[in-house]
Amino acid sequence: MKAKRLLRKLYLALMIAAVSNLPLLVYGLFTGRLMEGTIRPQPAAAVVGAILLSICWLYFNIRPYHDKNHAKLHLVIMRGGRTLGFAAIYGILVQCLIAFVLYPRLLRGSAEAAEWPMGVLIGNMVFAAAALLVLLWNGILRMYLTSARLRVRMRLLMLLAMWIPIVNLAVLLHAMRLVRAEYDFACYKESVRSTRVESDLCRTKYPLIMVHGVGFRDLRYFNYWGRIPRELSRLGATVYYGNQEALGTITYNAEDIRKKILEVVKETGCEKVNIIAHSKGGLDARYAISKLGMAPYTASLTMVSTPHHGCRFVDYAVRLPEGLYRLVAKCFDRTFSRFGDKNPDFYTATHQFSTASSRAFNETVPDASGVYYQSYASKMRDCFSDPLLWIPYCLIKPLEGDNDGLVSTESARWGEFRTVFASSSHRGISHGDMIDLKREDYKGFDVVECYVQIVSELVKKGF
Repeated sequence: MKAKRLLRKLYLALMIAAVSNLPLLVYGLFTGRLMEGTIRPQPAAAVVGAILLSICWLYFNIRPYHDKNHAKLHLVIMRGGRTLGFAAIYGILVQCLIAFVLYPRLLRGSAEAAEWPMGVLIGNMVFAAAALLVLLWNGILRMYLTSARLRVRMRLLMLLAMWIPIVNLAVLLHAMRLVRAEYDFACYKESVRSTRVESDLCRTKYPLIMVHGVGFRDLRYFNYWGRIPRELSRLGATVYYGNQEALGTITYNAEDIRKKILEVVKETGCEKVNIIAHSKGGLDARYAISKLGMAPYTASLTMVSTPHHGCRFVDYAVRLPEGLYRLVAKCFDRTFSRFGDKNPDFYTATHQFSTASSRAFNETVPDASGVYYQSYASKMRDCFSDPLLWIPYCLIKPLEGDNDGLVSTESARWGEFRTVFASSSHRGISHGDMIDLKREDYKGFDVVECYVQIVSELVKKGF
């Protein structure tokens, strides 16, 4: 296998160098000036060689990488872009070496061979530059258009650094490193999936109800939970959605959840359900369990990034002039009523996130006996981790410390607190990342696999 890879690399090295200098080779064969005039003119060989090299070049540009991991097509295209990028860098280095070492010798000629015309050498350099630019831009466009890890910030950096020597090379190498990591991670996930074919890893005793947070609805064509439900279902889970309102109050949404629990119990014939709730959905679910009599029908409640102890920055936000706050609330209510909310109440729903309201809520809504409560949190590294949440992150950080852009890690603690999720990269994990909002994978953190492990642990606990 190593010998095969070595031979392929040797073939590519020779092919790229030969194609980049095709005019030089063709002219040398036509005139017999190759090898310092020791061979006769070979016009037929020049034509055949040019055709074969052109075919190899075209094939390499179309299919630069041969996938053996059964990755998806866009990943193969992306990985091929990395191969083309490295090939272009290699070709540029080789061409510089030829220009500085070989060209002076060809221009001087020798006792055995006449000097080469300057026009041929200039034409060869122009041809080589064009060929290598095609190779380079083919690779860049493949990565630029298919990679998920080359986010907006990185794409802008690639565009800005494009015409700055050395800097553009450093940016390109970094982009290719991200692409390689993305491809390897995707192949790893695919290998894990292949070992879980027909697996019951997530087949819980009771069906799952996934409850969304504030500002969203369970839409048919845009799943709040991203790729997570599909993977859980593939591994045996039975998944339902809370279908509560986007801007409903806790008590109003809790009634929706109560109806959904009873509906699922009746439909499946199961005695209970497991609830996985994100953000405010955790508060809605807690109220439904403790105050609306759903404890006998609930086996477990898993809460992710739920503000159980409120948000101190909301304490400052609600101090805005009353008239202004109600005007903003009316605009939100009018907007979300068009998305299906029957009773949107932005004013009350946001006030319920204050620390005083949360304290009163926790006193009046105690945990129900017989229900297993567990919670998780995540945190961003800094304000640059997620451009969508950098403002609230900066507001929360000095007041409450580590947070995910909306909820602090301390406020998310309730019941059996399990862990704080954080990636191994500089980015960290934001509030939106925990529901796969951007459908992206991050270095050191796989959100889909995270929920697979959460549900598989529920299976082990007998839920």
